Amino acid sequence: MNATATAAPATVGPQYMRALERANQVRLARAELKRRVAIGELEVSEVILECPWEAESMAVADLLMSQRRWGQTRCRKFLAQVPMSEKKTVGSMTERQRNTLAAMLTSLGSCLGHDPLGNGQPDESLSCHHPASMPIRPSRGRTSQTPQTP
Repeated sequence: MNATATAAPATVGPQYMRALERANQVRLARAELKRRVAIGELEVSEVILECPWEAESMAVADLLMSQRRWGQTRCRKFLAQVPMSEKKTVGSMTERQRNTLAAMLTSLGSCLGHDPLGNGQPDESLSCHHPASMPIRPSRGRTSQTPQTP
């Protein structure tokens, strides 16, 4: 019997070294992605829709929190609207989840305004908070501090 076995292609170094090298590549690529999101060069909605290789196994919460002024609480409240787990990876999201999340982020971004001057303050002309449109609630109890005469 003639049995021919094909050997695995010769690779450089042992398997654990290749795994460490790959992990470092992913770590560096994610750090660059987070940096670009943090400075506003890249929108989170774009990353969610396009799903680059470095974001496939990244948790949605990690991606959201890489934005300026997004912490754990804001991220948790935002994802509760969908509802979606914070640990859900970007690569495992369905097309519908991607589109929904991207649309919510886009509308939230236009609602909060952008930072065109780079001074940490959003552009108030783009703000969705219009004091004139807010309902006036009647006050409870006494409205003045002057004593009432009988």
